[in-house]
Amino acid sequence: MGRGDLSDEEWARLEPHLPRSAGRGGRWQCHRRVINGILFRQRTGLPWRDLPSRFGKWKTVHDRHRRWSADGTWERILRAVQAEADAEGRIDWSMVSVDSTSCRAHQHAAGAHSRLPIVSGRRSTPVRHRIDEALGRSRGGLTCKIHLAGEGGRRPLAFVITPGQWGDAPQLIPVLDQIRVPRSAGGHPRTRPDHLGGDKAYSSRRNRRYLRRRRIKHTIPEPKDQRANRQRRGSKGGRPTRFDREIYRRRNEVERTINRLKIFRAVATRYDKRAYVFHGTVAVASIRLWLRT
Repeated sequence: MGRGDLSDEEWARLEPHLPRSAGRGGRWQCHRRVINGILFRQRTGLPWRDLPSRFGKWKTVHDRHRRWSADGTWERILRAVQAEADAEGRIDWSMVSVDSTSCRAHQHAAGAHSRLPIVSGRRSTPVRHRIDEALGRSRGGLTCKIHLAGEGGRRPLAFVITPGQWGDAPQLIPVLDQIRVPRSAGGHPRTRPDHLGGDKAYSSRRNRRYLRRRRIKHTIPEPKDQRANRQRRGSKGGRPTRFDREIYRRRNEVERTINRLKIFRAVATRYDKRAYVFHGTVAVASIRLWLRT
């Protein structure tokens, strides 16, 4: 076992959720070796063609990652691993925080073909395909942004990929809608945390109405301009927002989650041209964090 490869304990947790071979030809062989190759590329950020030979053919590793990113396999595995952790009581629902982080896009991430990508073997577009490829321009050049919801144990619950110049507040609802942890006993998946924390960037009347409608307690500070505008309107401005400093101190948990996620160099710097492939890259890094005890 090489440095950074899946341990026997991690493989035992992951193997039951992987796709099975169907039909003749033994299509899915050496899952563990291929996934270790994907993790090696995630950790180092090297080009796919430079993968060491111990992981097999680089094209096999690359194609499997791209295919599983396109058809949503990585997302299904992530939710299955989260469901297992929830059944064992390893998810801290008492405080879920939201935040975002910008990822600088490498020059190789630009230049994706304008035609729609097609899933190999199917006449359909990838699940997470975006027309803009989640790339945006800023002063620093091409950037991509990860909007993340992390639980108290410093692991990602859900995330959304957008261009780097997009704001945080409009993405709060899409991120929370992505939280879907299946229950081992069946029934509807869990989608609602006990408490939500966020910084000033997520303070908006639309977000607060959404959280009240879903009965999610939240601690989001109100910016000075919004507070002044509410006070200026008098009784029409509504009631003052509640703010608990002790609870707000736990918001650093999502920042620490982002730091753990960006240990993977292929996440900290985007090398993937297609948005759905980079979404799969972030999903693989999240799965690895969930597999660790």
